[in-house]
Amino acid sequence: MSPREALVQLRKVTKDYRSLRPLRVDALDLHEGRALALLGFDQVMAEVLVDLITGAIVPDEGDVIVFGQPTSSIADRTAWLQTLDQFGLLTERAVLVERLTVEQNLAIPFSLALDDLPSDVRSRVARLAEEIGFASSDLTQQTAGLPPAGRLRVRLGRALAMGPKVLLAEHPNATLASDEAAVFGADLRRIVKGRGIAVLVLTADQRFARAAADEVLVLEPATGTLKPSSVWRRWFS
Repeated sequence: MSPREALVQLRKVTKDYRSLRPLRVDALDLHEGRALALLGFDQVMAEVLVDLITGAIVPDEGDVIVFGQPTSSIADRTAWLQTLDQFGLLTERAVLVERLTVEQNLAIPFSLALDDLPSDVRSRVARLAEEIGFASSDLTQQTAGLPPAGRLRVRLGRALAMGPKVLLAEHPNATLASDEAAVFGADLRRIVKGRGIAVLVLTADQRFARAAADEVLVLEPATGTLKPSSVWRRWFS
């Protein structure tokens, strides 16, 4: 079997974001079809890392390489948007339209004709909804009335809708109870495996990380080194 392509690579990256210390990542590789979780990134650090990976910002030092291209070489907005289209972003920063139904929110990536969805869009939304754990009867619910787990699944559907190569998840379990988070983590892992895409999960919950990912690494903020979580536990136990 040939080695899987490295879709995201960070090398000797430093980014000052006006915190106590800059974000440092010495080396990170996310390969095609791999589910990787990172611990040690708080909410703000996670957002900075996602912005670095998507090319929204560039590092002060080091290289961020996505799909074989350094983000520093992305020439213009059009090229950046083409790169961004290959990512799905599972984040609280993704706005849900509260007055719309689940079906309408899931349809937004496919169509803006939300009051009278075309039949092909409705079919795509139904398949997507089933994949992320909604029953057909859930689709008419107003999004504003959903519990946190339901809102998270809508965001997941939106992130997956256009078939990204890489899913980036910023603390997706932050609003969930522990048992809900474990269920969602297992579902997330199943979904990305079924699609054959890569996922990078940033979380503070080791149980959730292990449910969602094949491998869990922990950041040493002072050095930027990413260590296997088992090593981290031995050091601090």
